[in-house]
Amino acid sequence: MSKYVIDAYAWVEYFDGSKMGEKVKEIIENPKNSIFTNAITIAELSSHFNRKNLNFNEAKKILFSLSTIIEVSSDFAEEVGKVHAEMKKSRKHIGLADIFVLVSARRLAAKVVTGDEDFRGLKEAFMVK
Repeated sequence: MSKYVIDAYAWVEYFDGSKMGEKVKEIIENPKNSIFTNAITIAELSSHFNRKNLNFNEAKKILFSLSTIIEVSSDFAEEVGKVHAEMKKSRKHIGLADIFVLVSARRLAAKVVTGDEDFRGLKEAFMVK
């Protein structure tokens, strides 16, 4: 069984049904895979849907049915801060939300499913583009 943490980029493509979304769908809907989503990703998706005036409720139901939500503790957040500070030295544009996803993957020994270029070259990244 393979483990994957799905980032906001990948979820957006999945819900849009794009070509990249088809790759994401193959991973998410494969019963041999364990799928995870960080709680911070839910905030990113809520923002995305609301900025586009789309209803997030149905997408959220689907996301919750297909993945396990990773909650954020204070220890988790502190670790994210340390990793973010270190990564900003070489990846100037990487966002804090990206590091929540990355630390989730590291803790689970999982791959991050993404199309976000900020992840390119990281051993944890499974790029869909």
